[in-house]
Amino acid sequence: MDWLGSAVGRRAIAYLTAEVRREPLAPGDPKALAATLRVGDVILVAGRSRVAGVIRRMTSSIWSHAALYVGDMLDAFEPDGERHTLVEMELGIGCASAPLSKYASEQTRVCRPFDLDLAEREQVARYCILRIGYEYDVKNVFDLMRYLAPLPLLSPRCGRRVLMLGSGLPTRAICSSLIARAFEQVRYPILPRVETVADAETRKEILHIRHHSLYMPRDFDISPFFEVVKPTLAQGFDYRRLVWAERRQTARSEASHPPSPALVAMRRER
Repeated sequence: MDWLGSAVGRRAIAYLTAEVRREPLAPGDPKALAATLRVGDVILVAGRSRVAGVIRRMTSSIWSHAALYVGDMLDAFEPDGERHTLVEMELGIGCASAPLSKYASEQTRVCRPFDLDLAEREQVARYCILRIGYEYDVKNVFDLMRYLAPLPLLSPRCGRRVLMLGSGLPTRAICSSLIARAFEQVRYPILPRVETVADAETRKEILHIRHHSLYMPRDFDISPFFEVVKPTLAQGFDYRRLVWAERRQTARSEASHPPSPALVAMRRER
């Protein structure tokens, strides 16, 4: 009966990954994104599929997917020659590499670990690269199917517990778990559990690494230890060079119907 379960699982995956929303709310500039990224950056994706909607509802966040940027550390290319620069855990595929152009038309956010040197960032990237080929556990697909119906408002704690349901392998249920484990290798914090210890002389806060299965894509966004990098601003942004539709229509109108000399003189006086 394994073949039957696999067939049902494949159909469920196809249903969950089908796009249900056409346009992103605020697509970025692909060229600015490519020029801004560094090895070790986490790219968050809003997503347009059914499963993206499920994760957004369960986590009360716009971000449903996370991928790690590994730069030129991979020798994998698209047929057109584009290098694979991302490593991600994806539903129905498992851990795989992908080109940056995969998310060119998506709404994304770049979260950068603060003050990690190149060797540490490459160690994080290498951890994910070495796990390329890991299979996705289809048992978790059926748990995601349960939450396609609208959910009542969940607290972040409840949302994390929901995502742990399934086969007991949460790292294969949500992409952020793989990346969280990678940062554990260099003891870099994301959202650590804080323990307050008081003694006779001082009061200290001790950080404990949260289990990787409890991390969600949005945690990189709200983490106090990750910097949100906006490629459009990082590459130099001048609002004065923007072309607004209203101004363009006014310019066309004036070109076809030039203002009177009296109106021109009045504008100069202003």
